[in-house]
Amino acid sequence: MTNLSRGLRNNNPGNIRINSDNFLGEVKPSQDSAFKQFKTMDYGYRAIFVILTNYINKYGANTIAKIITRWAPPNENNTQAYINTVAARSGINANTLLDMNSGEELIKIVAEISFVENGVPAVMADVQAGFDLQQSIKKKS
Repeated sequence: MTNLSRGLRNNNPGNIRINSDNFLGEVKPSQDSAFKQFKTMDYGYRAIFVILTNYINKYGANTIAKIITRWAPPNENNTQAYINTVAARSGINANTLLDMNSGEELIKIVAEISFVENGVPAVMADVQAGFDLQQSIKKKS
């Protein structure tokens, strides 16, 4: 695969921009002038889960519509199209309150964020590994 998207080349499937946040597994300094790089794809997915958990807990972004509006604001993106794609592909209504007792819904949402950002379906084993690396949400057994 020589034509990998920038996000996949950087092990940053959410295309997280360089900022002052520090994440486990982040490559410092990033070799990309604008976007973070991670040691492995697992760490890149973990960073997305950490950010989304912060959105939910700190800002009350507890639906796909609210999450994506923060993640991909209208000044940079076609936010409504992004919301529609994540909702349709995840099978979760854009305005449904997310179940925070399980990571199941967030795993689907993160996989679809990766799809929108990179143009190819996420490798679910990588998404799951990123989920497993973060500890703020426990998956129901």
